[in-house]
Amino acid sequence: MEAVSPRGSEGVERSAPTGPRRLRVALAGNPNAGKTTLFNNLTGGRQRVGNYPGVTVERKEGVRVHGGIRLQVVDLPGTYSLTAYTEDEIVARDFVIDAHPDVVVDIVDASNLERNLYLAVQLLELGVPMVVALNMSDVAAARGYAIDLAKLSALLGDVPLVPTVGHRREGMGSLLDAIVAVGTGAHRVRRVPIAYGWEVENEVEKLAALLEPEADALAPREPAWVALKLVEGDSRVRDLVWAQCAGAKGILEAAEASVRHLEGVFGDSPETVIADRRYGFISGACQEAVRRTAESRHEMSDRIDALLTHPVLGLPIFLGLMYLVFWATFRLGEWPMRWLEAGFGRLGAAVSGLWPAGSESALESLLVDGVIGGVGGVIVFLPNILILFLAIAILEDSGYMARAAFIMDRWMHKIGLHGKSFIPMLIGFGCTVPAILATRVLESRRDRLTTMLVLPLMSCGARLPIYTLLISAFFAERLRAPVLWGIYVVGIAAAAGLVKLLRSTLFRGEATPFVMELPPYRMPTVRSAAIHMGVRGSLYLRKAGTLILGASVCMWALTSYPKPPAGALAAAEGVSRASALDYSVAGRVGQALEPVTRPLGFDGRVNTAMLGAFAAKEVFVADMGIVFSLGSGSARARHGAEANLRLRERLRETYTPLQGVSIMLFCLLGFPCMATVAVMWSESGSAKWMLLQWGGLTVFAYTVCLLVYQVGRLAGLGTR
Repeated sequence: MEAVSPRGSEGVERSAPTGPRRLRVALAGNPNAGKTTLFNNLTGGRQRVGNYPGVTVERKEGVRVHGGIRLQVVDLPGTYSLTAYTEDEIVARDFVIDAHPDVVVDIVDASNLERNLYLAVQLLELGVPMVVALNMSDVAAARGYAIDLAKLSALLGDVPLVPTVGHRREGMGSLLDAIVAVGTGAHRVRRVPIAYGWEVENEVEKLAALLEPEADALAPREPAWVALKLVEGDSRVRDLVWAQCAGAKGILEAAEASVRHLEGVFGDSPETVIADRRYGFISGACQEAVRRTAESRHEMSDRIDALLTHPVLGLPIFLGLMYLVFWATFRLGEWPMRWLEAGFGRLGAAVSGLWPAGSESALESLLVDGVIGGVGGVIVFLPNILILFLAIAILEDSGYMARAAFIMDRWMHKIGLHGKSFIPMLIGFGCTVPAILATRVLESRRDRLTTMLVLPLMSCGARLPIYTLLISAFFAERLRAPVLWGIYVVGIAAAAGLVKLLRSTLFRGEATPFVMELPPYRMPTVRSAAIHMGVRGSLYLRKAGTLILGASVCMWALTSYPKPPAGALAAAEGVSRASALDYSVAGRVGQALEPVTRPLGFDGRVNTAMLGAFAAKEVFVADMGIVFSLGSGSARARHGAEANLRLRERLRETYTPLQGVSIMLFCLLGFPCMATVAVMWSESGSAKWMLLQWGGLTVFAYTVCLLVYQVGRLAGLGTR
């Protein structure tokens, strides 16, 4: 979701509307942050006191001339937040929105930075031109805090940060310089979007679409910002919508529905969830830019983070948790997978029983070999998919995945990217297509292209059926989780290596700074985890019922036709499966590629399945089921009925574990699927980047598999 602003699409990037010689400055800040002292320092004796119109809240204004520019300074009421609960908060927020100050100076207690920056984050959401005064910086230093001003400023969108000590009048000149620079447009602040999570952002976007026709009535408040406040349950904004919008009833009913939905998903109020995300943004910024040089107080999340994000222990803990996820994927999914295999076997037998034994029927073969054998061979892995995504959902909802991204951030810096690029990579473990779309949050085109080019190396959910099939076929049960874990690690390591290569050749330059949000730890709710798992599972089934079904039928036709000559059938009492496959269109293409792929350990059948995998990676499993189910008459039908149960056995009889590893590596590292190619072309804006990704990864996969297979054979690993 884009950063929301009540001021229009230009956000903070605008020139002062009152001209270069006069600026209106608003002072905001938490109570007891030293705002009054700084106000007095800035304005001296030139002050006047009154009340805001219609309320009893005191209004103080003063004047200061600096650098030939007259500054009209307004001291806003002290407030911890812009959520409209108290009269002070209402006055402060309405002034910032309606009075259009040229600069807002947020005065924060530098010794209590995370709490005080919450107001700054809300001001960033409003899109106002801002300066942050880090007051009481002497106290922060005495408590052992060292703040990297340049880094923190960059993470907050280049907001000027000025250390001040109000009671000593230190930093006043620098503060005035910053106010003038921002107010006159000499210094511009970047917009920094804050991630609220897919569920919240989806509801906000739906409400914003309803509010868009009412934009004039809500001005100067932007529909997206109003939508966010409705989701938060802001009564003041709700009253505004009711009073100003013609379609208020429908909008507010939709807002209530969104709130109920989010409460059901999170088991908590949306206001709390959004606040957690803001504090996560702040915590991530402080983790990056604030160093503690003396003992200081930690909250529970900080104590947990001391272990989970430890510079030495954090990465092994992350890898260990991933290992447990993969162990559970195999161990817990084994029995449901067997039940599904048996079910599809009985279904295939029932369908083949509709034809007389020994008969030759194209329709029978299509249904049993093409549809049941192909689609069923993919659906049997649904339990593994659901368990994997359930585990990932729990890690995401608990807040740990944000820590995993933070841990990887340290390593991402070493290869030339910021941890922000790891977020699309995490999404890539689900599907590469949305992962490429997620790179839109990267400000630098250089960073975006680098990340997009390596995203297919993240093992998407579509590859899991391939890994599960081959690992189950070639490895003992005790080795299955380590092998699966190793495949995922290989993909991450390969991506890191290619990023380093790209950043030192095609995309030289510094990485863009970014805040890695660290939300507080939360107990995942059953409903939230179930929704995440269900959505991804339904997408998998939908693909199985459409794209994979179509690809399976096409592959069945290509592996079934043309038929061997009738004379050959008569002479050989049923052509062997290998001979029948060799005679088909797919078999001929696969055989034609054998001289190229034989050094990798592939034969014509593997080549044929690889071609089908271009449509979708899961199709590889369906295609292998189809090419191994060829035979004659009812024997073929029987084999089609048993394909899901026997495929692993046939693979074990035909190939070696070394060949299985080579196949998995090629599926991991090789050419991306058709959907990825399309979205890469669209998002990169050029066919050359799409071709570089497709061709480059294919050559890379070929090279790696060639080395692995040939070295393995020399080491004596190529035998059964």
